[in-house]
Amino acid sequence: MRFQQLWGNPPEALAQRTGMAERLAHMTTPRTLAPQTPYPYDAPQSQALLTRAAAVTPGGVNSPVRAFRAVGGTPRFMSSGTGPYLTDVDGREYVDLVCSWGPMILGHAHPDVLAAVQGAALKGFSFGTPSENEVALAEEIVARVGPVEQVRLVNSGTEATMSALRLARGFTGRSKVVKFAGCYHGHADACLVSAGSGLATFALPDSAGVPASTAADTIVLPYNDIEALEAAFAEHGDQIAALITEACPGNMGIVPPLPGFTEALRSVTTAHGALLISDEVMTGFRCSASGWYGLEGPYDGGAPDLFTFGKVMGGGFPTAAFGGRADIMAMLAPDGPVYQAGTLSGNPVASAAGLATLQGCTPAVYDRLGVVSRTIADAASAEFSRYGVPHVVQFAGSMFSIFFREGAVTNYDQAKAQQTQAFTALFQSMLSQGVHLPPSAFETWFVSASHDDAAVARVLAALPVAAKAVSESFATIST
Repeated sequence: MRFQQLWGNPPEALAQRTGMAERLAHMTTPRTLAPQTPYPYDAPQSQALLTRAAAVTPGGVNSPVRAFRAVGGTPRFMSSGTGPYLTDVDGREYVDLVCSWGPMILGHAHPDVLAAVQGAALKGFSFGTPSENEVALAEEIVARVGPVEQVRLVNSGTEATMSALRLARGFTGRSKVVKFAGCYHGHADACLVSAGSGLATFALPDSAGVPASTAADTIVLPYNDIEALEAAFAEHGDQIAALITEACPGNMGIVPPLPGFTEALRSVTTAHGALLISDEVMTGFRCSASGWYGLEGPYDGGAPDLFTFGKVMGGGFPTAAFGGRADIMAMLAPDGPVYQAGTLSGNPVASAAGLATLQGCTPAVYDRLGVVSRTIADAASAEFSRYGVPHVVQFAGSMFSIFFREGAVTNYDQAKAQQTQAFTALFQSMLSQGVHLPPSAFETWFVSASHDDAAVARVLAALPVAAKAVSESFATIST
């Protein structure tokens, strides 16, 4: 069996070798490798909830990708999560490869996090004052990421990036920002823009409701293109407050920076007096104990000036942060003139969840994440290759994505050139076999430290049928 060959150890030995025995002890309920019969396409209880939700919520969901519009069918409404598993309202169990889009790095309802949340909640939900928990979480972040001297806690990744951009503008006295096509930095107006007609032209609104005047202050460049970067700064450098980039993009699928690209971002921004903002909302504390910076840094030209964080640092609760150099952070109110505030920022319960999660992210956890993600990705690749399906798998630490196309993907145009109908076939086949993938070809796959041998085996058991479905989807493409 390929699974056994890749691991080379029985499950008990694996748990001991990776130091995960105690952390997996709460997830010992026996599991079957796969549903006895594939789950039907219809999900009546989820559909009933979707109908109810659509009457009071646009599209029936509170974040668009959850609606399954990219893959078809009824979005599954979940009723519970334990370890690596989700259970929907129709009573169907799934191995979770979404992990709440990254935060559930230790698994669902991890006992240490649960205990921290319960302990904090017993003391009160929110005070509207400072509390020790927020100080402890900030100290943990600063201790993990060397260039971050101070942080400000906020409530979402969007708020973190929006605030970092405002801070950069306040610090530099400039108004324009640079971002890259395919990089997502939340839904603030300045970031919901698309590229204009030339490499160094200003952007166009990418969403209704974004004023053209706001978009005009953003320059959108192709990712991994140093020539375009240099051209934009040559023309507009004295007006640019900051360049913001995903540390390693994961919102067009995983597209790592090419060798030397991050160094070029640092050298060009420094030369023109602009700040470099590294968006680690997705990669922060997920790729390594100190995020993507821990994998790729330090850089010869110096660290980014500001970082943004989210997802993992909240442990499944709505909290995020931005931080960096102390002299820049000193511009924030109440010490400086750049205003930023939030009623629930630094919430004591969310901070407790985040701190417990980060403290649980030991070297053994990161080792386990890496082994699990490589095992699943390698097995998927082998099955696709067996059927002659063109594909490429790309990684950022334990995060990975699969593009159904030939050759490496280095920018958004190449990501868009994949065969998305092949991913739809993969998604539906895996879902029917009890494996929940992210419902979009452009999203990242996540695993948790709770993905034990039984959960991984169930994923691998579903791949042959899914790969066959993908192969058949390619046969329908007109040439």
